[in-house]
Amino acid sequence: MGRLLISTLCIIGALGLSACDALKKPDVDKEVDGMNVIDATNLNDIMLTVADPNEAVEYFKRALQKEPERVDFRRGLAKSLVRAKRASEAVLIYDKLVSSGDATADDRVNYADALIRTNEWGRAEAQLDKVPPTHETYQRYRLEAMIADSNQEWKKADSFYETAAGLTTQPAGVLNNWGYSKLTRGDYDAAEKLFLEAITYDKDLFTAKNNLVLARAAQRKYTLPVIQLTQIERAELLHTMAISAVKQGDIDIARGLLADAIDTHPQHFDAAVRALAALDKSRQS
Repeated sequence: MGRLLISTLCIIGALGLSACDALKKPDVDKEVDGMNVIDATNLNDIMLTVADPNEAVEYFKRALQKEPERVDFRRGLAKSLVRAKRASEAVLIYDKLVSSGDATADDRVNYADALIRTNEWGRAEAQLDKVPPTHETYQRYRLEAMIADSNQEWKKADSFYETAAGLTTQPAGVLNNWGYSKLTRGDYDAAEKLFLEAITYDKDLFTAKNNLVLARAAQRKYTLPVIQLTQIERAELLHTMAISAVKQGDIDIARGLLADAIDTHPQHFDAAVRALAALDKSRQS
């Protein structure tokens, strides 16, 4: 009886180990089947967000070689090319996507974005005109605002910028663009307010900080705004302000700002040093 029990336990143990092995070593063919893994783990979404853009491009190219009829792979490739700053290649993919009749409203909006990046504003506007008015997204209105800006349709641009800002929880970028639009129109006070608002949403957005200084300097406000700045940012903004002062003929103020920029910067600030030297040389001649 003892031997029978031992034998039975050995058999059960062997079966248990086999089951464990099966769990530890799944069917290799199924695991390697890329398309099944993609669908199971949402790898598409991962590639479109956190993955390196160029790696994502290669991933979607390989996926399309295996299943060229998959529209989601073609869409992913186009988006990845834009992320990789290869917009001209993305335009070609979107061309095919639109021609196939499989393009969605989002695809047309993203197509317009790629076209703007390649400076094809007319084609971008034509794509947005084909997007249904019911498709109300942040991206759509952001692009509409940029196109209205390029056409100097200021009322439309303001309306689109305002709508876009209201459709996102992170409006710093669109507020900065709106501010720059106001800056180019000469509406410096409105531009200043928009840049300040952008910075409240993203304290690290240096472009908005630099634009803010430009808007203030255009009003001859030669003091730094009360915002969070690193030592290097402070020096660079003083330099920006100094250059603006030079353009407006306020040379003595520019000289003082450059000297402050040089003293403020934690390292050697070559651009400010050269600018100050040029001003001193022009005063002597």
